Amino acid sequence: MAENGYNPGRMVRTEAIGKEFIDAKRGVIRAVRDVTIHAEPGRIFGLLGVNGAGKTTLLRMLSTVLQPTHGRATVAGYDVVGQSEQVRASIGFLSTSTALYGRLSGREVLQYFGGLYGLEGKVLQDRLDFVIEKLRLQEFVDRLCDKLSTGQKQRVSIARAILHDPPVLFFDEPTAGLDVVTAQTIMEFIEECREREKTVVFSTHIMSEAERLCDHIAVIHAGEIRGEGTVESLMNQVGETTLERAFLKLVDYRPEEVV
Repeated sequence: MAENGYNPGRMVRTEAIGKEFIDAKRGVIRAVRDVTIHAEPGRIFGLLGVNGAGKTTLLRMLSTVLQPTHGRATVAGYDVVGQSEQVRASIGFLSTSTALYGRLSGREVLQYFGGLYGLEGKVLQDRLDFVIEKLRLQEFVDRLCDKLSTGQKQRVSIARAILHDPPVLFFDEPTAGLDVVTAQTIMEFIEECREREKTVVFSTHIMSEAERLCDHIAVIHAGEIRGEGTVESLMNQVGETTLERAFLKLVDYRPEEVV
């Protein structure tokens, strides 16, 4: 690692990556179109777009759930297609749809995934103690996951995602449907990941979250990157004074198109 903490092996890079699906009625659907992005350690890279813009499809390719139709991507120095196992060992992934096993307690879920990550013995116990304290799970970690609230489940899911201390973290709209207090806890945690020099890719459609969290933003719409830069530079690019208005201009929003 260089003296300033710059570490190419912890980055996320894509080169003209794309994903196409075949629909029986609509034919070829280009969900992601030739996207090139570059996320670095110690910074939060934001994917800002409406629902269906391609954010989740892009993150699923980066996390090896989906294979790209074309293009290339590397995560922590590993190719997402040719070195998928190493990629999965290097990432944590969180979304509102992250599943937990309802008949296991939160602690049992964490122990199970710790084993899948290759943790055991004192190393596993130390990591369990760390995530339980960090995310304040003590009051409910021994309850069945089926009995937990949405916010409690999301905190257990975060613990599961970071248990193996991965260098790269993907957050796919992690606050969707959560109450204000729980959403605040998650955003504070994401900010702490930046302080710990993690590479964070964060997708959202909420402007206030993007403004608060993101060091760099890529506006994605219809699978394409429509603009990229800091909040200030995005506003300057289109001559607007708020991120919301800049976003609407970048995605060619027209009020008459809303039904």
